[in-house]
Amino acid sequence: MVKLRTVYRCTDCGVAYPKWAGRCGACGAWNSLVEDVEGDEELISIATGMALVPPGEPKPIDALDAKISKPKSTGVEELDRVLGGGLVPGSVTLLGGEPGIGKSTLLLQLLATWSGKTLYVTAEESAQQVRLRAERLDAIKPDLWLVAEMSLTNIVNAIDQVKPQLVIIDSIQAIADPQLNSAPGSVSQVRGCAHRLVQEAKARDLPIVLVGHVTKDGGLAGPRVLEHVVDTVLSFEGERHHALRLLRAVKHRFGSTNELGLFEMTESGLRSVPDASKLFLADRRSGVPGSIVVPALEGHRPLLIEVQALTNLSPSHVSPRRSAQGVDAGRLAMLLAVLER
Repeated sequence: MVKLRTVYRCTDCGVAYPKWAGRCGACGAWNSLVEDVEGDEELISIATGMALVPPGEPKPIDALDAKISKPKSTGVEELDRVLGGGLVPGSVTLLGGEPGIGKSTLLLQLLATWSGKTLYVTAEESAQQVRLRAERLDAIKPDLWLVAEMSLTNIVNAIDQVKPQLVIIDSIQAIADPQLNSAPGSVSQVRGCAHRLVQEAKARDLPIVLVGHVTKDGGLAGPRVLEHVVDTVLSFEGERHHALRLLRAVKHRFGSTNELGLFEMTESGLRSVPDASKLFLADRRSGVPGSIVVPALEGHRPLLIEVQALTNLSPSHVSPRRSAQGVDAGRLAMLLAVLER
């Protein structure tokens, strides 16, 4: 079988080159060449999953069954809050976060509480390593199936064999389609695998959750098209040395992106935090100068947070300056200007 070939295409003018270069020779744009694939159109269609899509049939909107698209609860309270009630059948969700923040832990707990058969695809760990973590999280159950696989073709075959109601793939950057002549994690592989999995999810009414890597700047790794083709993009944030974890929806086609999910990392896994204000103010000492409790609204969730201020006299030869942590410096300057009036 003739395989697809990798080229580097200019995002400005569309000219393709066999090798990467810093500047496009056709239009002169700098750093505009991105990895792409060329080859037989039928092969590209198969590799991206477009060959699996049957022709669409126009229907009146009131003739469609709305019950099929209703979200199903994940069993994790804070995750349901962010998702607007749960995962929608046929949806594809992308979960991003820094290494070690707890993405795999959150998804294993999701599988443990999900009512129905599930499939966990690990492309970065062995099946035995995942089982050890599942035992620690008390996530061992007969309906949870596990496979260590990097080939997209074998992953689809595993879905055909197990027939799950939920699939987790960890991670989208670690799997590869044998039809694409490039390494796992490359632009063409991430884009091709994402398109194929989206088509599989829609064709089967199967919710799929993909784990995504992040760059050193905190953005999702891979091509921007990855965020466009999925239905929901979740960001899992926090610091490794602190127990608090924040879950936000960066994109959500089925609900609001203003909700915030709060978790606490414990020895037995992640625990939902329904009363975040109590956690934020647990170590606060009352009556201390320079400290005040203020209400803040995050989505539909009111939070009580502590704001601290510290002042000091500047030496005569040094210009005074203001610095802020956790507060936008521009907004701080505006608030102080209003208070000084």
